Amino acid sequence: MIVRVHLIPNASRNEIVGRTGDGGYRVKVQSPPVEGAANKNLLRFIAAAVGVSKSKVRIVSGEKSRVKTIEIDGDEKMIAKYLEGKT
Repeated sequence: MIVRVHLIPNASRNEIVGRTGDGGYRVKVQSPPVEGAANKNLLRFIAAAVGVSKSKVRIVSGEKSRVKTIEIDGDEKMIAKYLEGKT
């Protein structure tokens, strides 16, 4: 499943805070955007949030941007439910 994410670093906690206008998700992470720390935290958080291993989540584009495209390997219906907070 391909997901667009608008990353918000330096937050008080890791959380999915809602949707963006283009159908993506706004995600806050605690790490600063320094030396890939926010990206690593984002991948760990998304993997835990949707119930897959970290190796099944990767950044496809936007490595140095706040707007990222992420690929998550797994059951698309279950991933969508987890991202929407409906589980």
